[in-house]
Amino acid sequence: MRSLLVIYNETKSKDIMPFSDSETPPPEFVLRSNGYIVSRTHDKEQALLTVASADAAILHLPLSAIKPWGKILLQAKPLPLLWWCDELTASQSLDACEDDTMIDGVLGPRMSGHELHWGLHFGAKQFMERRQWNNEREQLLGKLEERKWVDMAKSILCEIKNVTESEAYDILRKQAMNERKRMVDVATSIVKVYQLLQESKDKGAKKK
Repeated sequence: MRSLLVIYNETKSKDIMPFSDSETPPPEFVLRSNGYIVSRTHDKEQALLTVASADAAILHLPLSAIKPWGKILLQAKPLPLLWWCDELTASQSLDACEDDTMIDGVLGPRMSGHELHWGLHFGAKQFMERRQWNNEREQLLGKLEERKWVDMAKSILCEIKNVTESEAYDILRKQAMNERKRMVDVATSIVKVYQLLQESKDKGAKKK
């Protein structure tokens, strides 16, 4: 992990502004001093152009600004998001400490080269685990949605054909095989057709 994108809120660049030994060094200075290739921006359009070549994003922001920035970056490219916690960002985050802040790790200005390396390493590991968990969650939600349609279709078949749930399931399975479709697609079609017929009946009843 060598190419890093630093996101910040300031409009003046510290790249061209000297800082004294008593001041906290900016993240790009610390990272470049330890051999990392660093791009930095506060502009969303520029960030979207730059993020394609980045291995991770370093967010030099108060916690309250991390979530909207994280959504923007992750829509463009999945990558680890690490918070740069220094005196400035920590003081700006006192009233905005959220349990669901979207970060994979924390870096700081006084970290050594080895500490930065391991911080980025474990941030990348955390990101992969979070991404896997999100994928599994999406798959589970998709299966629950499919199960909902199948259960609705079974209930309709039980009512119309006067069969048991297991018999209704067999009807769905056989129809899916005959039509070379997924069972959930067949179930969805049955439910939607049934709903349309019910709506037509209701409208006819109202006209009478």
